[in-house]
Amino acid sequence: MLNNMWLIVSALLVFLMQAGFLCLESGKTRSKNSINVAAKNITDFILSTTIFWIAGFGLMFGHSYLGIIGTDSFLFGNNNSAYEICFFIFQMMFCSTAATLTSGAVAERMSFIGYIFATAILSIAIYPITGHWAWANLYSETQEGWLQLLGFVDFAGSTVVHSVGGWVALACVIIIGPRLGRYDGKTKFPSGSNLPMATMGTLLIWFGWFGFNGGSVLEMNDQVPKIILNTCLSGIWGGFIASSLHYIDKRFIDVSYILNGIIAGLVGITASCFAVEPLSAAFIGMISGAIVYYGTLWLEKVKIDDALAVIPAHLMAGVWGTLAVAFFADYSILNTGLTFTEQLSAQIYGIASIGLYSFCVSYFLLRLVNRFIPLRVSANDEKQGLNIAEHRASTELIDLLGDMEQQQNLGNFTSPVKEEPFTEVGQIAKKYNQVITRINQEMSQKDFAIDQYQASEQRKSAILDSSMDCIISIDWEGKIIEFNPSAERTLGCLKRQVEGKSFTQFFVLDEDRESVEYSLRHFFSSANGLVLNRRNTIQLQRISAHAFPAEVTITSTRLKDDARTEFTLHIRDVTREQKLQSRLKFLAYQDPLTSLSNRTFMMKSLSEAINMAKLDGETVALFFLDLDKFKKINDTLGHKAGDELLCEVARRLTEVAREDDLIARWGGDEFVVVLKGKINDSVISKKAQGILEIMRKPVEISQKQFNIPTSIGISLSAFGQTEADHLIQEADIAMYAAKEGGRDNYKIFQPYMAENVTKSATYERLIKIGLAKQQFHLVYQPKVFRSKDNVIALEALIRWDHPQQGIIPPSEFIPIAEESNLIIQLGEMVINQALTQIREWIDQDLTPVPVAVNVSGKHLISDELVPFIKQQLVLFSIPGSLLEIEITEGVLIEDIESCINVLEKLKALDISISIDDFGTGYSSLNYLKRLPLDILKIDQSFVEECHRKDEDTEICATIINLAKNLNLNTIAEGVETEGQLNTLLQLGCEVFQGYYFYKPLAANKISALLTLTNPTDRDENPRLN
Repeated sequence: MLNNMWLIVSALLVFLMQAGFLCLESGKTRSKNSINVAAKNITDFILSTTIFWIAGFGLMFGHSYLGIIGTDSFLFGNNNSAYEICFFIFQMMFCSTAATLTSGAVAERMSFIGYIFATAILSIAIYPITGHWAWANLYSETQEGWLQLLGFVDFAGSTVVHSVGGWVALACVIIIGPRLGRYDGKTKFPSGSNLPMATMGTLLIWFGWFGFNGGSVLEMNDQVPKIILNTCLSGIWGGFIASSLHYIDKRFIDVSYILNGIIAGLVGITASCFAVEPLSAAFIGMISGAIVYYGTLWLEKVKIDDALAVIPAHLMAGVWGTLAVAFFADYSILNTGLTFTEQLSAQIYGIASIGLYSFCVSYFLLRLVNRFIPLRVSANDEKQGLNIAEHRASTELIDLLGDMEQQQNLGNFTSPVKEEPFTEVGQIAKKYNQVITRINQEMSQKDFAIDQYQASEQRKSAILDSSMDCIISIDWEGKIIEFNPSAERTLGCLKRQVEGKSFTQFFVLDEDRESVEYSLRHFFSSANGLVLNRRNTIQLQRISAHAFPAEVTITSTRLKDDARTEFTLHIRDVTREQKLQSRLKFLAYQDPLTSLSNRTFMMKSLSEAINMAKLDGETVALFFLDLDKFKKINDTLGHKAGDELLCEVARRLTEVAREDDLIARWGGDEFVVVLKGKINDSVISKKAQGILEIMRKPVEISQKQFNIPTSIGISLSAFGQTEADHLIQEADIAMYAAKEGGRDNYKIFQPYMAENVTKSATYERLIKIGLAKQQFHLVYQPKVFRSKDNVIALEALIRWDHPQQGIIPPSEFIPIAEESNLIIQLGEMVINQALTQIREWIDQDLTPVPVAVNVSGKHLISDELVPFIKQQLVLFSIPGSLLEIEITEGVLIEDIESCINVLEKLKALDISISIDDFGTGYSSLNYLKRLPLDILKIDQSFVEECHRKDEDTEICATIINLAKNLNLNTIAEGVETEGQLNTLLQLGCEVFQGYYFYKPLAANKISALLTLTNPTDRDENPRLN
């Protein structure tokens, strides 16, 4: 019964150590983290004891498997004796002690969830396992852990409890790193918020340690008093040595080292307290105190941030205490049967194996957890404090600091902070409010004094305002009295060279000298010349006779004891200001690159010209120029080359312009020329032709010859009836009309051009709506081999059935779509609908024929075309041989290399390529040879008269022979009469398309054609792909 009672009392003493650790950590950390400390300490006790009851006790003391791990006694408590339950409770307190050590090392920056994981890892995967190795026979004498078999002795847990906790703490602090600002070296890091509480915590730990070591006997016998004595002596000497070493080094007593030294001494004696003499216990404590002191310094050197010195006090001192067993223990009491060397080896082996296992397992598992759940709080949360960040808990001090920070952020210190009566923080808040009130009073008085001072200084503003200028004092005769350093630098002479000399003789120009001397004789009060208290502008000269513009302010002073008056000249050299004003004027009204007028000056001058035209009954003509293909030159040769080209354009425009013409750079590659006066159509045409001719001359850039084709739009303001903004707008519209007319020409604005622009904008909007509402559909025009019965291919043609405007022809909306990316959307819709229809014909067991779709130049060289076609072919499971791409010759002119690249990619998909409207463009035979083509389509304009006009017949024959020589197929489009058919057959063309055979048909009518067509006959006909 007595033994049971002693175990219970010891367990309660060890439990009291939890409160000690709580007080120690709360006192040694900043108050903004105190609630977090409490939460961690109570939580690690709950979690560790729960795990120990469920599985830890069984793993540690259950039936041993090879001396490595226990295998039973899980969920302890059923059918156990009173002593066994007392033993369990005592050991459960040990587990909680090991778990709580990590909290002190990682204080102030480890997340609460991360700490829970660390506690769980120690409680289930480390402490019970290593405990079984060393203490397996404490519960059952019939079994021993593998370290016990080697003779390893750790009576109460210097290594098993404290070093294990220290190893886990070391792994944690390595992973999460130091606290913010811990090693920045700028300021001393705070050592704690409440050292008295920390001291009380250490005393509670010390008191609990009597049960920790004394209870480890597991019964009340004669060993207990000596164990408690040894425990007390080691703690005393540990604290004494640690604080003494600090005093010797720093010349003051640091309470933290007293506390850490005591704990290190207690840890050091724990392994051997039952088998050493009191003198040895004292020596062990001394060494432990030295270890904690130098260990702490070493951690600071390597920048391992251990907030409570857990690693030196528990890990390092625990290692020392376990080694001390071999050095100081009575071997008869140890009863291991080992020699000193054997015992020391057993102790080292135990320390190393437990340490290696504890550190490696904890480091690996915590690293793994850290990948998914951060072990460390954010920097902002750490600065704010874990009380608020982790627990949404505040304190009076935090509330006070928050109020003060709000005052700082708002810059408003007129409102007092909240005062809590009868508390220390409340007293601080009250005193702070008193200080702020006094400061506000002082500031008010200071502001009043400053206002008075400023009022006084205004009477001296003439001098103070010019204090950085030349300040020269002269007497009533003009002789120099004072000459400041600025005057020396500006006027080029020293004070001693001109002192007492006449200011006007040295520094006033000859032509102004008489006037200045006249003003001086009249005390600068006459209406003419220099005047007092004003900024006078005059040309002065330096000592070298170089003139410069100056601004002179003169003030006068009458000396009290002398009736004579002295004058102070405040002289400012305004050369730089005048140059700056000139530069600003240039930048405001001229283009910095070309030195032509800029848009601002042009609009101002244009408005003035229009107003003059209203008065004089004249006309203003505005030429709006845009350089064709400037962007290509700019992108190919770089912006520097583009700038050279713009400067050359400016030079040429200046060359052809009249003296009173206004030339301006509107922006980018756009220029404006304004003609005024007696202007007629002849003058306008001559001027436009002159500009076009000079622009057509080659220009050399980067050792390459380039032409500068230009599109010009012209608008007129007769008698000033058209205002500037509208004139620019009309010229811009006319310029785009010139581009549409083939570029390198000019157009004079006509009202229909504006209507076309409006129509284009309207159609662009309607096309977007039509695409969204599926107003577009396809019809198909068959291509036949020699006769109507042999349909071998189809051409998909887009139709727009508008709900209000009816059928809108492609010739109206396609050009508008090509001006924007809408043509790409239309092209993708056509491809999708064509492939959808082919898929339907295949599903109807019809034999499909290739379908040709027209692709615009913009769509062809875009990045979207090839990937889109690939995706659609895969989507509908259709071979590329059933698709044909038609392009016009004009597409090839834009970027032949890009076109070849895209066409080769399409050919790789087994898609046929045809050139539509062949013969109407600018195809080069060299390009035709390089292009991966399959088909040439003879344009309808040649087919139309081929049976009546010899020249059209010859053109068709040439195209057909050219195609044969290039191994290409030929299609004649637009065949409408039998005469055309017979002529083309005689010329060797066998594939036709036109109204003579079929008009464009709906898909359902095409299905009937495919049904009536004999697949065998079709296979005998030549394919177009």
